[in-house]
Amino acid sequence: MKSIYTILFLLLAVNANAQKIVKGSVYDAQNNQPVAFAAVMAVGTSTGTNTDEQGRFELDLPANANKIVISYVGYKTDTLNIAHHKNNYNIALAPADGHMEEVVITGTMKEVSRMDSPIPVEIFTPQFFKKNPTPSLFDALGIINGVQPQVNCNVCNTGDIHINGMEGPYTMILIDGMPIVSGLATVYGLSGIPNSMVERLEVVKGPASSLYGSEAMGGVINVITKKAERAPLFSIDLMGTSWQEYNADVAGKFRVGKAHNMTGVSYYNYNTPYDKNKDGFTDLTLQNRLSVFNKLSVEREEDRISSLAARYVTEDRWGGQMNWNKDWRGTDSIYGESVYTRRWELIGMYQLPLKERIITQFSYNWHNQDSYYGVTPYMATQRVVFGQAYWDKRIGERHNLLVGASYRHTYYDDNTPATAEADSSMKNKPATTPLPGAYIQDEWAFAPEHKLLAGYRYDYDMHHGNIHSPRLAYKYSPDNNNTLRASFGTGYRVVNLFTEDHAALTGAREVVIASALNPERSYNSNLNYVKRVPFDALYIGIDATAFYSYFTNKIVGDFDTDPNKIIYDNLDGHAVSQGLSVNTDFTFNIPFKFSIGVTYMDVYLVQDDGTGVMVREQQMYAPKWSGNIIASYTFPRRMLTLDFTTKWNGPMRLPILPNDYRPEYSPFYAIANVQVTKKFSRNFELYGGVKNLFNFVPKDPILRPFDPFDKYVEDPVNNPNGYTFDPSYNFASMQGIRGFAGLRWFLDRKG
Repeated sequence: MKSIYTILFLLLAVNANAQKIVKGSVYDAQNNQPVAFAAVMAVGTSTGTNTDEQGRFELDLPANANKIVISYVGYKTDTLNIAHHKNNYNIALAPADGHMEEVVITGTMKEVSRMDSPIPVEIFTPQFFKKNPTPSLFDALGIINGVQPQVNCNVCNTGDIHINGMEGPYTMILIDGMPIVSGLATVYGLSGIPNSMVERLEVVKGPASSLYGSEAMGGVINVITKKAERAPLFSIDLMGTSWQEYNADVAGKFRVGKAHNMTGVSYYNYNTPYDKNKDGFTDLTLQNRLSVFNKLSVEREEDRISSLAARYVTEDRWGGQMNWNKDWRGTDSIYGESVYTRRWELIGMYQLPLKERIITQFSYNWHNQDSYYGVTPYMATQRVVFGQAYWDKRIGERHNLLVGASYRHTYYDDNTPATAEADSSMKNKPATTPLPGAYIQDEWAFAPEHKLLAGYRYDYDMHHGNIHSPRLAYKYSPDNNNTLRASFGTGYRVVNLFTEDHAALTGAREVVIASALNPERSYNSNLNYVKRVPFDALYIGIDATAFYSYFTNKIVGDFDTDPNKIIYDNLDGHAVSQGLSVNTDFTFNIPFKFSIGVTYMDVYLVQDDGTGVMVREQQMYAPKWSGNIIASYTFPRRMLTLDFTTKWNGPMRLPILPNDYRPEYSPFYAIANVQVTKKFSRNFELYGGVKNLFNFVPKDPILRPFDPFDKYVEDPVNNPNGYTFDPSYNFASMQGIRGFAGLRWFLDRKG
């Protein structure tokens, strides 16, 4: 009997030595995303398995096998030697040609391969923004070449997004393809979009008015929100900085039958005023912001689309003199700019249950702002209802037709002359603006390498009548490594100064509207070339775009004629935005990626100087040279990633007062950041680093900060130049070097 037990023990020991359990995770070498359903095989055997949705696998390795092969379509096959003392591996798969195809919708309003799109579209995922973590979308856009988040006021830190040198109102911000952030929301609305709700960001640099109408003259940024079915069960991202800024993003999902529901909560708090430049004013606006986002999607037959999302944002922010508190709100003793914001959004999409592909979309947003800029109150409410339906139809093998109609109704009310009666009664008259429109677009693949897109949009504005916006685009792809795109289009924009230009709100200058403002018109063209250069150990991607826009009726603010006024009028002349932007990516088979982008732009206007002589003037806040550098290296065995990001700007023209001692052009500067991320497991990581590594801070951003109410301007001895309080001389954040740290953790069904 004893011998039988001995034999059984030996058999078990042999079997234990005969097999080894190997575990691991497979991820994309470029973006660190898990590679789901990749094949994992033991070399020389028939034993194998597949990774799960999170890229994980577990394999019983036979005794005669000491290597495994990992493969997946579109990636280079990798062979891994199995060590006797190790049974857990992290495996990075490199794309077969260094590049994977991505799906985009912004350029043509329907899902197409990025390379097949006749309109050039840039894609940015949360992995890209994690290289320099920020509490909001506005801050995150700062590392994109050709995109400039511009802070317009040193007191309340308002901002807008410039694309290729054109001001924020020329950039349309969409959420899931709908114009949610517009008008009143452009000033503070971008800060309320948390990164946690973003699945990807699509950027179109150039005219898009034929699909999206007004405000899309310069470009489009489309925020694609996450789909619940792709999100983890629960996730959390916590971050803090040495400036005592705290941000928390928490999200979770659940499923009931065929319905997927995802809820996200984002909270940002900065409540410790700093005055490191000793001018008596806060360097950064204090903020207390909460954003709650919920999205419900329903699985339907034949993959039809059906979703409903809602978001609520509330924010309390203030900036001003260091001894300001809410007791001084609206008074002329201690200067402060205080803004209360509340906002609701509703976004829906439904595909009709028909044989034809007909999509309906709708949105509603309500935005309320209760603010004081010194002693100047600005109380405003905006409601926007938007609906559209479009028919997406493929005709034969060569034509893809898109036909749609939209209706947008805007209600706007405030306490400024913008909504006052034309007579002297000073009665309030809220502005209501209905804007019906229709559009048609055809993609014609008239040859295997050639595609032509023709589009036309018609809008009717109650004040300005019929508005026509055609566009034409052409794509030539002789092979997978070369693509040439050219496009031409027109655009228009109806302007509301008090909702789009923060300079019109500040209490430092009086706003003067010289005459009735006519809508702006533009004629835009660009030429885009994409080149792929694949090598065995390296992939190089080059994306170059030349752009040109010509504006008529451009509305400009005159800051120079009178130091106490901003005079708005249609330009008696024309304006031009032209330049060249180049992005180059280097991806190595080792876990190292490096990219560099450079943009040259010449943005100027030509107008009558009052004597009949046409003079050229450089546009403010539009540097001729700018660019970015992004580098990432991963130490796979240590599960450690090092990221370096920097955005640099050349000199840009700034608003100065007559006889101003400050230079008219800003210096060359760079905002650089470094970060280290340590993964402890597939679903838990710590990160930390340093922002503004070179400690760049603008000098003299506020003129006469000691007299913000201009009570002592008339002093020929101490103020011989007649300077007045002016916080508009701004081009970069006042935050200097600072440290940050955070953690990310998620849970899925198998986690």
